[in-house]
Amino acid sequence: MQYLAPVAIGVLYAVLMSLLREPRRRRVNAVMLAGAGAAYLSGGGLGAGEFTFTALVTYVAYRGLESWTFIGVGWLLHTGWDVVHHLKGNPIVPLDHGSSLGCAICDPVIALWCLRGGPSVRDLPRGRRRAAVREHTAP
Repeated sequence: MQYLAPVAIGVLYAVLMSLLREPRRRRVNAVMLAGAGAAYLSGGGLGAGEFTFTALVTYVAYRGLESWTFIGVGWLLHTGWDVVHHLKGNPIVPLDHGSSLGCAICDPVIALWCLRGGPSVRDLPRGRRRAAVREHTAP
């Protein structure tokens, strides 16, 4: 259950978020990523590294406002940070030593959904493919 629950949470997150319409879905997910990037700040387990990581994920989340790829990469970055915290012994939830491991299992599930372009579950039962969302790039 320690490994299945985080996967189920990641799937549930993707399903619920997919109910939002584009482009709101992408933008809300970028904001969620930015919040996740700051999740370890209060613990301070890695000192100034916590601020550096938060700044990096904030930048990636900002780019994610227009790009599902950046959001997916951001969740993978957070996965790595979760693993570091799990091994270092500074969990995301201080009362639950395994919470960072759970987060490290959940985050790649969300990342995979994002890297697929954050498709809507509304389209799955009908067998329709979601039209690719054009990612805006600066000239």
